[in-house]
Amino acid sequence: MTRRKTPADLRSARWFAPDDLRSFGHRSRWMQMGYAPEDWVGKPMIAILNTWSDAQPCHAHFKDRVEDVKRGIFQAGGFPIELPALSLSESNVKPTTMLYRNLLAMEAEELIRSHSVDGAVLMGGCDKTTPALLMGATSAGLPMIYVPAGPMLRGNWKGHTLGSGSDAWKYWDERRAGNISDRDWTDVEGGIARSYGVCMTMGTASTMTAIAEAIGITLPGASAIPAPDANHKRMCAAAGRRIVDMVWEDLKPTDILTRAAFENGITVAMAMGCSTNAIIHVIAMARRAGVDISLADFDKASRKVPVLANVRPSGDTYLMEDFYYAGGLPALMTRLTDHLHLGAVTVTGRPLAESLAGAEVHNDDVIRTVENPIYAEGALAVLKGNLSPDGCVIKPSACEPRFLKHSGPALVFDDYPAMKAAIDRDDLDVTADTVLVLRNAGPHGGPGMPEWGMLPIPKKLVKQGIRDMVRISDARMSGTSYGACILHVSPEAHIGGPLALLQTGDIIDLDVDGRTLNMRVSEEELASRRAAWQPPKAHYERGYGWIFTKHIKQAHEGCDFDFLEESFGGPVAEPAIF
Repeated sequence: MTRRKTPADLRSARWFAPDDLRSFGHRSRWMQMGYAPEDWVGKPMIAILNTWSDAQPCHAHFKDRVEDVKRGIFQAGGFPIELPALSLSESNVKPTTMLYRNLLAMEAEELIRSHSVDGAVLMGGCDKTTPALLMGATSAGLPMIYVPAGPMLRGNWKGHTLGSGSDAWKYWDERRAGNISDRDWTDVEGGIARSYGVCMTMGTASTMTAIAEAIGITLPGASAIPAPDANHKRMCAAAGRRIVDMVWEDLKPTDILTRAAFENGITVAMAMGCSTNAIIHVIAMARRAGVDISLADFDKASRKVPVLANVRPSGDTYLMEDFYYAGGLPALMTRLTDHLHLGAVTVTGRPLAESLAGAEVHNDDVIRTVENPIYAEGALAVLKGNLSPDGCVIKPSACEPRFLKHSGPALVFDDYPAMKAAIDRDDLDVTADTVLVLRNAGPHGGPGMPEWGMLPIPKKLVKQGIRDMVRISDARMSGTSYGACILHVSPEAHIGGPLALLQTGDIIDLDVDGRTLNMRVSEEELASRRAAWQPPKAHYERGYGWIFTKHIKQAHEGCDFDFLEESFGGPVAEPAIF
């Protein structure tokens, strides 16, 4: 058994214990805030990175939940320090929160490293906050535990259950077709998000919090608790208690975030019918931990792990609230034991197998059996070909089966405004077989790779009853989206990837089973087009945007900054205290 730390071993003791002038300054400033030595002497100091803000509806309850976390820390004999961090509201931040994921990761790392703390509780949930906080805390290297915000309650409109995102797209098409009135649309707006919490569909938020639990960085069962549920308050307090013990045990991210842990995360993501965004975030998170996860790991899992969670958009009926009542993630994982590394250590300090003991499924329609899956293969498929030599992704479980093998002419849009201006034109030259293409929307081109990949169905086709068609882009799409959307085309068009050379009318061949995506254009013609191609003008000439475009990596590499990956250089030394 590893020796437990003593008070003298605490990192915070370097700030507060010495009998010198610098430590006098630290102690006196805490006393300035009304604390006394009894508050910190011999106690682990715990940072609480809180992503609450007035502009973050998913985390609106964190203003109160942080008090539950503090209560748990006090109960276990620790001293909590709340540190505000970027909230990254998916619905409010423009042009995209993906532009700022790495900024929050940097902030989290430096908040932890620069303060007198021994461990950290990370409070997040809305899409990019989970990977950002975990990336930063992993690089900081201190004991950490993640507190997920939890999904909001089911939406409701005229007795219909509404799912965030998914039903927004669905009813927007009906509105464009003239089937929904202004009054109905206002009622949908008011009924689709009835409480605080993240999207209750299997979007990026619930995907990433499920992955956080699967890789062992949350308490067992934490990820699916609805945000307004009293169990969520108890979970927050329990996380506060547990982080104090993790500090004494010196249970660090490197002890938990192994290849086995990330393979567990990928397995669970596939079975959940995950968001396509999971690929980018998991690759980035793993590389921060020194684990080389790639697109190949996702495609390998997709070949053998079925979709078991009957949660929209891959499922046809249920939402995260139902998933929680059916047993939550531990219950689903009991049906995946043949695919999991059960010996992987979690924040409990014990193997994953112990976290699953006693878990059971309470509704076989919400959490399907392996013999009766929602989709026989995993939620995602990785495609390659002359249109995307470094790979791209599709979510076959959420698109019409007839598009799994498809050929059609491209209709190419060079940017989002051009697409938006044309898509509702009655004279648009498009049929149901056309392949809509949006380019220059990747990490450099967006900028920040916005969620533009679910291109709207042209209005003339919507009126004909068409609700899905093949769409290709170097952008991302919301995890709540659905349809035959091919995303993350890499390398992106903005830096000269093959997508930049595609022309309207070129025939595109898609074969999901064969994992290929190609354009029927000869190498000679592509060479001619490449010689004529001119790179677009950079979006930024200063500030954070300039840093972003100089150092951002491509989608298949996780879109982290090159200088932040674990392989870039050695660990950062402890800050000197003078």
